[in-house]
Amino acid sequence: MTPRDDHDDEPVELADDAADPDWFPGQHLPEEARLMGLTHHVPDGALLDFAGSLDGAKPYHRIAAWLLLLVFALPVLFAVLRVAFNV
Repeated sequence: MTPRDDHDDEPVELADDAADPDWFPGQHLPEEARLMGLTHHVPDGALLDFAGSLDGAKPYHRIAAWLLLLVFALPVLFAVLRVAFNV
């Protein structure tokens, strides 16, 4: 016979729909992105996961969001300027 704790009377059953904690990677992806097959392992999915984890109430997160906006908007702006002034 093995020694038992006082609290080992009932077995613990885990819920089938128990999700991973919020701090695990890949938890901030939209459902549409998951349906397309994106995960946090691919570059586009990792970027979506990172952007989805930003909190607008935190100043450093706002700075990161503005930097992301600049990184993606500047190449488009430069391409438009090149087409506009090259004609």
